[in-house]
Amino acid sequence: MDTAIISKLKLKLAEPLPGRTAQLRMAPTFRPDIYKTEHSLKAGVLILLFPKPVELYTVFMKRPKYEGVHSDQISFPGGKFEKFDQSLTDTAIRETNEEIGVPAKNIQVIGTLSPLFIPVSEIEVFPTVGFCSLKPVFKIDPSEVDYLIEESLDNLLNPEIKRIKPYSGEKFTGQIPYYDVKGNHVWGATAMILSEFLEIIHSVL
Repeated sequence: MDTAIISKLKLKLAEPLPGRTAQLRMAPTFRPDIYKTEHSLKAGVLILLFPKPVELYTVFMKRPKYEGVHSDQISFPGGKFEKFDQSLTDTAIRETNEEIGVPAKNIQVIGTLSPLFIPVSEIEVFPTVGFCSLKPVFKIDPSEVDYLIEESLDNLLNPEIKRIKPYSGEKFTGQIPYYDVKGNHVWGATAMILSEFLEIIHSVL
């Protein structure tokens, strides 16, 4: 794998980011235009890059069904900020270790993306981009993860995986843009974060 890509990505992430413009391309039509509330919490997630064997890949996780608004969804590894975390990047790396078993010492921090507020759970998410020089040996926590989805950046950049589906629920009706990743629907906050990341990575690949 050309490690120059990682160096270019690190430089690109230090520049002004696409931000909200890129995020909103994958926002559901019924998503409230809210930045934060007085009850907002903070969370960190990690876009983990690794070679497999020479292409760059990332990993998503399917969350189990539980009593919560993000039940049964596809996400990046991550979770809520705890008072012992030194930063939101530390939160993302700690949660990645707890959920999918990647040691913190194996993760090189490349940079961060724009924060994103999730109105339905009142959480502001701070994405970090990390890199493992070797493919990690994943070990999932079954209480947090049903299964993992490994996908190459080349496939994620394919415009054909971007789809739209109708949605009708108790509170909202509209359309949801999503990425079809190996038959899994990546939508909502994860899709919005991924949208910004793909715009950036497209410029360096």
